[in-house]
Amino acid sequence: MERENAWKKYNAEAIASLEGVSARYRAFLDGGKTERECVKEAVALAEKNGYIDLEEAVNAGRRLQPGDKVYSNCMGKSIMLFHLGATPLEKGINIVGAHIDSPRIDIKQNPFYEDTDIAYADTHYYGGIKKYQWVARALALHGVVVKKDGTVVDIVIGEDENDPVVGVSDLLIHLAQEQMGKKLSEGVTGEGLDIIMGGRPLDGEEKEAVKAQMLALLKERYGIEEEDMLSAEIEAVPAEKARDFGLDRSMILGYGHDDRVCAYAQLEAMQTLPAVPKYTCCCLLADKEEIGSVGATGMRAHYFENAMAELIALTCDSYSELTLRRALKNSRMLSCDVSAGFDPLYANVFEKKNAAILGRGVCFNKFTGSRGKSGSNDANAEFLGKVRRVMDDNGVFWQTAELGKVDVGGGGTIAYICALYGMEVVDSGVSVLSMHAPQEIINKADLYEAFKGYAAFLKDAE
Repeated sequence: MERENAWKKYNAEAIASLEGVSARYRAFLDGGKTERECVKEAVALAEKNGYIDLEEAVNAGRRLQPGDKVYSNCMGKSIMLFHLGATPLEKGINIVGAHIDSPRIDIKQNPFYEDTDIAYADTHYYGGIKKYQWVARALALHGVVVKKDGTVVDIVIGEDENDPVVGVSDLLIHLAQEQMGKKLSEGVTGEGLDIIMGGRPLDGEEKEAVKAQMLALLKERYGIEEEDMLSAEIEAVPAEKARDFGLDRSMILGYGHDDRVCAYAQLEAMQTLPAVPKYTCCCLLADKEEIGSVGATGMRAHYFENAMAELIALTCDSYSELTLRRALKNSRMLSCDVSAGFDPLYANVFEKKNAAILGRGVCFNKFTGSRGKSGSNDANAEFLGKVRRVMDDNGVFWQTAELGKVDVGGGGTIAYICALYGMEVVDSGVSVLSMHAPQEIINKADLYEAFKGYAAFLKDAE
């Protein structure tokens, strides 16, 4: 059952639409290199398209009607967009959910030190990375510093072409005999990912003068002191911008495809809905998936459930816990996360006929997990049958896949967490090469078909 490459069926109009989505997506990637920045981008897009803040509606006691559009911002790191439909919430809603955090290097709370006339920032990596991929490359710093008085200072260093960049040094090949003899996982250690911040001493300083110069620059530009780092979240991410990839421009190279490619496809899909959809539609963008969906902004938290409760209170004559439970149980969801794209150079870890092939459309994973489907959602065949019909009826190119050969590896998504509500959930996403590397690769056709597929699911799933 080999699926056809989507590019073979595109006409000029489809290619123009595909390129439009791709260009907007590249801009989204460049503007949203952290989960906080992605939320800001999503809020701006939502408000441009008529969404209002759910919290404002709650505080005003405003009744919500079919056709109303609201968003709920969770601590600036997760967000949900709701477009209210004609069917009561108790009958369930259609959800597309993704995560907006990506593997990276985080600056520690007490980070700065000097060693042999070089100023460093101590770090802790976030998510699953190959550490050796993060050395000897240009990194940018993004994040926030919160002062004791509550002032929030946004930090972005390394994105403007006139900005300096920072990075982690590597050992020169001439002296690397011992390093080269180690396993890849041991050649660069986590504690060895400290970032070079500067190398010029501050005039008049005799002790740690290079560190003092760096701190002086931070105070001059941002008004922050060293102690303010105790309440900061600074992420080091690749400084490169997303680019067309391949001589035919069929692909996109960029940081954070996992999972911002699915997140953006969802945001585009929400804009295609009719004024009053049949069912309420939700775009859910979660944080912390790369470290287990933990914390107040991870999918294990209750912010989605709480937002649903608020919607019920603003749309029904009276709030009922039973109505909330029914609404969650009767809902349908695509857990939108990327799939491992089949790479002919590493074919030995894939089972080809059950692998995601770049260019063949949006991918559905009945199960993820690892070794015996551990940690998997494993969607019902009945729900998959319904999803197949929706995709085919709307002319969406799609495929199915697993994450590598049995017993080779595996991975997880937010699907199993949402399934705890009793709703039907299946994983769906875009296939990616070099997943979790600082620069990943997707095919534009898969992005475009994901957008089409998510739009079709939101409109027609029931």
